[in-house]
Amino acid sequence: MKDLMGKAIWDYYHNDNPEDLQTETSISELDELPVEYLFRDFEEMNDLEQKALELAHGKILDIGAGAGSHTLYLQNERNLDVVALDISPKSVEVCKLRGIKNAVCKNMLDFTEGTFGTVLLLMNGTGIFGSLAEIDTYLQKLRSLLNDNGQILIDSTDILYMFDRDEDGGIYIPAEGYYGELDYVVHYKEESEEPIKWLYLDFQTLKNAAENNGFAIEKVMQDEDAYLARLTKK
Repeated sequence: MKDLMGKAIWDYYHNDNPEDLQTETSISELDELPVEYLFRDFEEMNDLEQKALELAHGKILDIGAGAGSHTLYLQNERNLDVVALDISPKSVEVCKLRGIKNAVCKNMLDFTEGTFGTVLLLMNGTGIFGSLAEIDTYLQKLRSLLNDNGQILIDSTDILYMFDRDEDGGIYIPAEGYYGELDYVVHYKEESEEPIKWLYLDFQTLKNAAENNGFAIEKVMQDEDAYLARLTKK
């Protein structure tokens, strides 16, 4: 991993000629991602993010923390104990420089430092699962990170709207696999990461997987095709 996301976050924080990130998927063209978007404060976040941060309680694990904006709000504005977790070394360094007290660079599957009242996975949190074939592994790991009364707050988007429709309203979707399984590529300053698997889940598919792994699940909020879900141990 070249850690291009981390490089962009690092350059922006240090004002070292930052440029916009570019992202693309196997079903979408190149799109600009301004790095400053990753440094938003609470008022600039979308409704799903704000709702999740309002619902967070107890000791919190912020998985995929990036530049640490969610963690900083919870730590500084709500005085909560938060661990920022990310696989990007440069992102974690910026988290520390921004004043996050506990930032860890590690894959969530390898993280074993205690249990939590809230586990956050935001900005399409289901993406980290990669594919439906891996979802049980990730959900079982997440279950092990929860206190008995803990909660997982996770968001995603049903991307069915991105596929073409015929004149009768039928949708052209791939014959193989699940339509939310995409290849995702990040570009920054004329460098490109290797494609990674990224998973967008419709709520019913997440619900089925969650219940099969011992969770109760509720949809907390819907915003067009995106939603926020809350998972708790049965």
